[in-house]
Amino acid sequence: MKVVLLNGSRREAGCTYTALSVVADVLKENGVDAEIIHAVPTDDVVKAVAEKVKEADGLVVGSPVYWASPSGEIISFMDKLAGAAGSALIHKPAAAVASARRAGTTATLDVLNKYFAYHQMPIVSSNYWNVVHGNTPDEVKQDAEGMQIMRVLGRNMAWLLKCIEAGKTAGITAPETEAKVMTNFIR
Repeated sequence: MKVVLLNGSRREAGCTYTALSVVADVLKENGVDAEIIHAVPTDDVVKAVAEKVKEADGLVVGSPVYWASPSGEIISFMDKLAGAAGSALIHKPAAAVASARRAGTTATLDVLNKYFAYHQMPIVSSNYWNVVHGNTPDEVKQDAEGMQIMRVLGRNMAWLLKCIEAGKTAGITAPETEAKVMTNFIR
């Protein structure tokens, strides 16, 4: 099993990466491979990520809060990824993570979760909003509640992936979908 984690920050190793690293570490501790990718919205990067997402079992998308919403980079990336990966996203568990100095995190989660809902992706949650607070990676690491939320998110994603795999082993398949019709509307 594998999860792709997208870092939608302009800073490759900033606060968002710090939060995603905690999720990735917990996934690995639970036997799930995890790869964090800096989501630069160029056509080549989007195409490469689309191929990785097609092979992956789950997706986590992280973004800092800029002007009370996700970064423009991750919005552009997700728009392009929806077209490039399309129906391959359907039924893959996904989670959104937001990092902020103070406010705007729930609005950011709302925007990111809409990509998942549109693609019929089960949305993985934690025991509170999937957010961390801090102005630097060190401040994020000091956000005890945020770090705990990221650990619970990693465990919940690993658990859901194992449940889905157990279901497949037992012969249970995902419901039929009108993916061909749906992807015709993604542009």
